[in-house]
Amino acid sequence: MNKDNLRKITALRHELHQHPELSGHESATKRRLMDFIENNTRLAVVDCGKWFYASRYIEGTKAVAFRADMDALPMDEAISLSYASLNPGISHKCGHDGHSAALCGFALELGSLPVKRSVYLIFQHSEETGQGARECSGLLRERSISEIYAFHNWSGFPENSIIVREGVCQYASAGITLTFTGKTSHASEPGKGLNPAYAIAELVREIEGMKGSALCTIVNMNVGGRNFGISPGEGSISLTVRAEREADMRKTYNSIISRADELAADHSLSLTKKGSDYFTDTSSDSHCVRKVRAAAGSLGLEVVDMAGALRASEDFGIYTKLVHGAIFYIGNGEDYPAIHTGDYDFNDNILGTAVDMFAGIFAEE
Repeated sequence: MNKDNLRKITALRHELHQHPELSGHESATKRRLMDFIENNTRLAVVDCGKWFYASRYIEGTKAVAFRADMDALPMDEAISLSYASLNPGISHKCGHDGHSAALCGFALELGSLPVKRSVYLIFQHSEETGQGARECSGLLRERSISEIYAFHNWSGFPENSIIVREGVCQYASAGITLTFTGKTSHASEPGKGLNPAYAIAELVREIEGMKGSALCTIVNMNVGGRNFGISPGEGSISLTVRAEREADMRKTYNSIISRADELAADHSLSLTKKGSDYFTDTSSDSHCVRKVRAAAGSLGLEVVDMAGALRASEDFGIYTKLVHGAIFYIGNGEDYPAIHTGDYDFNDNILGTAVDMFAGIFAEE
């Protein structure tokens, strides 16, 4: 890509990194991105509340979309950076700052590319919670968009390699919090109360022994406090269920809830359930993956076929349930820190590759 443009989006990426915002609260991030595109391109920019898109419409042509996410994670900045997060407890440890900067870079490059079809650049909020794509996906039908693409940076692969997989490439997942309520009593008279710890312990042991295609991860447990004179009357367990196919995930998810209902009844407890962070499985269409391969080939980039679907979830699957599309991955480096860890920061060396890949895919008719 144009070197001046690369410098611009690298600086933008660092600015976004300094001012991270959590899912559903990306107002300043959105404003920065909108200002960048309005000040540096001729694309039409449409504010959709929590998200926005930029576009160039050409009458009578098929439309293609490219998507970037822009939310950060509830994590402290754990490494020393000249552009470190200024917001305590929030940081871009997934690389969405780089995803958005790269899509802005593609917006800059569109000014010098022959545009033969309509193009929409979607800047999406709330990817980390699985909500954003649901709220943005209506644009696909509204604008008769026929294809959509996105990329994610990924560690453990050679730097600037392009990783692809046809079919399911990221697991479905869902979170659930189960709260068991009984009756508090004095610790010396536990028989006069209903302590939920035993029901929760049984559930944990059964989850530990689960077999099948789904993976269940316990992320939090809480029963009572460190008051040695009180037998608690309430406790909760939060867990994530994930599987390659949404149907398998739902089956295990529902069986855990059903078992929790039985344990609550067995222990004379009441049970409340709260779901969160629901993600369908994310698939890439074979025709669209071929375009990704072709773009990588024209750039002389190494293409890696992913052996199996990634267990991490991604809400891009909402889009590819509606239209043809593909998500591809750009390698950060084989020994590069993993996303969602304290040592991670988006690798600026792959920014230009992301922009060039978007341009290459766009050139494929």
